[in-house]
Amino acid sequence: MNRAPFLSMLVLPIALLLLAGPALAIEVSRAQFTTGVENREPVDKVTTLDTRHGKIYFFSEIRNGQGQAVTHRWLYRGDVMAEVPFDIGGPRWRIWSSKTLLPAWTGTWTVQVVDSNGEVLTEMRFEYGE
Repeated sequence: MNRAPFLSMLVLPIALLLLAGPALAIEVSRAQFTTGVENREPVDKVTTLDTRHGKIYFFSEIRNGQGQAVTHRWLYRGDVMAEVPFDIGGPRWRIWSSKTLLPAWTGTWTVQVVDSNGEVLTEMRFEYGE
């Protein structure tokens, strides 16, 4: 029995996989809180926000996530206050979500960028108060 044709059928796909290299992992290349987004870019960088402002945005730029999904998970005192899902449509994808804040919700807020497997890709915090 000649196994050469069978072996060549196995070798070619394995060689192609090795030449292609490892798949690029989805990553968050930029993330920040801002008071607004214009032309798909944050207008400023916020680490603290006083209660005179009732709305904040979370901006993130996703790389290597085409065809995948991520979620902005807004947390306050350990409770999930909102989850905003996004489908990633290209190799560089800019997304943002916003949260309207009540004056009584002072303290530390966290936003996590979570992939479709539930893995936290990054998280950031800001302080809301007087």
